[in-house]
Amino acid sequence: MTRRGLILFAALGIAWGIPYLFIKVAVSELDPAMVVLGRSALAAILLLPLAFFRREVAVVVRRWKPMLAYTIVEIILPWYFLSSAEQRLPSSTAGLLLATVPLAGVAIAFAMGRPERLSRMNWLGIALGMLGVAALVGLDIAGSDLIAVAQMAVVVVGYALGPAILARWMSDLPGVGVVAVSLAATAVVYVPFVLFTGGWPTAWPSQAVIVSIVVLAVVCSALAFLLMVGLVAEIGPVKATAITYVNPAVAIIAGAVVLGERVTVWTVVGFTLVLAGSYLVTRRRREPVAAEGPEEASAEQRRA
Repeated sequence: MTRRGLILFAALGIAWGIPYLFIKVAVSELDPAMVVLGRSALAAILLLPLAFFRREVAVVVRRWKPMLAYTIVEIILPWYFLSSAEQRLPSSTAGLLLATVPLAGVAIAFAMGRPERLSRMNWLGIALGMLGVAALVGLDIAGSDLIAVAQMAVVVVGYALGPAILARWMSDLPGVGVVAVSLAATAVVYVPFVLFTGGWPTAWPSQAVIVSIVVLAVVCSALAFLLMVGLVAEIGPVKATAITYVNPAVAIIAGAVVLGERVTVWTVVGFTLVLAGSYLVTRRRREPVAAEGPEEASAEQRRA
């Protein structure tokens, strides 16, 4: 990996590892729907001018059906459920549970009629990942909030389904345009939702919460996507998937250092099992790289 690639990799690992921390801070004063609205609206304001300048908006809007489906499963639902779950779960646990997205991706492939042959190592990875989740849910948080765990399950499925939709129906669309339009659509959806459900804050949020929303929008959404595009261009889509194993570690460290969240033995055990399982499950994707093409491979990396 080049020096530029290392810098991009480290920056993206941080940008996608810290949102759980800032979501935790934001939902301490704001309704989850307001957090999603603030984050998506500001990120859209930053990315839409670039997308218009590159003439990527119109071509994306023409493909509105898969675009709408992608926006719902990748942003509208997951961001709300993630913010809601973090009202009850530690930010580090939320980040670690999201490391199971590759495991859900296997089930999504079967459901969409595109199953791949799984080796013994892949099945071992699924088993290890499930054991890791069991260690986290049953022993780390002791099943204390199963509703929050169920909300995280929705997030995991959404994050696994979104790239599958991109790869199957929109792999030829420009990335910046896809993300900008999806963020703008999310903001439009959440404006009436926030107003009609009483999610609009009655008092001006604290400085810490305002900073959290800005960081979520600017760093964890808009900038993170641009970093991802640069990283894929620099080191390729396959090597870029290694970022999946860095983000949970960043989330755990950030939660422990900044918020004082406890790191138990079962946190470490769950962390090890989940990441080992995700690695073994995705290991099969390294073999057919030349056959799948750069567009389909890079589609799996698009995450706002």
